[in-house]
Amino acid sequence: MYEEEIMMMMINLAKDTCHLRCFKQLFVLAVWLIVMLAPSSALAFDIRIGTEKSGSFSHFTGRIICRIIEKQSDDLKCTVVPADGHVHNLTNLQGGSLDLCIVDARMLYDAVGKKGLFEFFDIAYENLREVMPLYDLPVALVVRSTAGIKSLDDLKGKRINAGAPRSQQHLATQTIMDIKSWSRKDFSLFQELPSSLSQDNMAFCHGSVQAMINIAVHPDPELRQLFKLCKAQLLSLNQTEINAIRAHHPAFIQINIAPNTYAATPEVVQTFGTSMKLVASDSLDDATVYQIISALDQGQRSLKSAHPALNLRMPDPAVQQAGGIQMHPGAVQYFNEQ
Repeated sequence: MYEEEIMMMMINLAKDTCHLRCFKQLFVLAVWLIVMLAPSSALAFDIRIGTEKSGSFSHFTGRIICRIIEKQSDDLKCTVVPADGHVHNLTNLQGGSLDLCIVDARMLYDAVGKKGLFEFFDIAYENLREVMPLYDLPVALVVRSTAGIKSLDDLKGKRINAGAPRSQQHLATQTIMDIKSWSRKDFSLFQELPSSLSQDNMAFCHGSVQAMINIAVHPDPELRQLFKLCKAQLLSLNQTEINAIRAHHPAFIQINIAPNTYAATPEVVQTFGTSMKLVASDSLDDATVYQIISALDQGQRSLKSAHPALNLRMPDPAVQQAGGIQMHPGAVQYFNEQ
């Protein structure tokens, strides 16, 4: 009797062991099936792109880029992260909170070279790498048609708005003052009104200032309103002035605003500006950067249909070298193959 009970116990134990082994095998198989059958997006690498605040052209561009990346690649997902300014984005990119960001070339060069606003920052930005330029950002000098300003020299003695301190407008105004060896005392009024709440535009329209800086992608709706309602004109710079400005900072490039961009500007307006660049850190792997550029290249039509200013092109090596900027190896590989 005892022998029969022991035999039954051994048979039941064997059954339990078989059940356990089978359960483990089924569990492994189920996990494998879940992984294999899961949508590719669930396994995609999430890219975070830093832009300027919501409503800006930079934020608009970031959204277009994300849309193209996700359409062209099953392995990448993309999120736009708006912020107050370029310093915030560059610092978060340097620290690893962002994978990419869209920043003004002047800010990028100043950050890497520890100049301008970054001169006293205790942060090293040498790990930042250019991926590619996205669009140009002209500096347009807007003057009142009744102010008698026909050339840059005519600004002297006039009422001007330089823009808010530390803003792109203020930096551009300071550049013009530097190449002309001007100081605030050379103007009858030197305002520092910000563009927020259209304070600069209101002062211009009311006539309290006769000249101001506009930095925007053209055609610009706000500038169109200034032409229509506030007797505005665009001032064209001569080649000597543009050459001096470009020598002042490696980020500056010559930009021509096409004729008839606005009804009040039938001729080409010759000016200067910077480019907005897509930037990564050196920690973003080469294959991912290559894949991002490839996706944008395939989505060129979508870029241009979103806005004519958006255009994929290779960075200028001469400008990079002058600014001490390195190109991301993934970008180098992609553009060398084209």
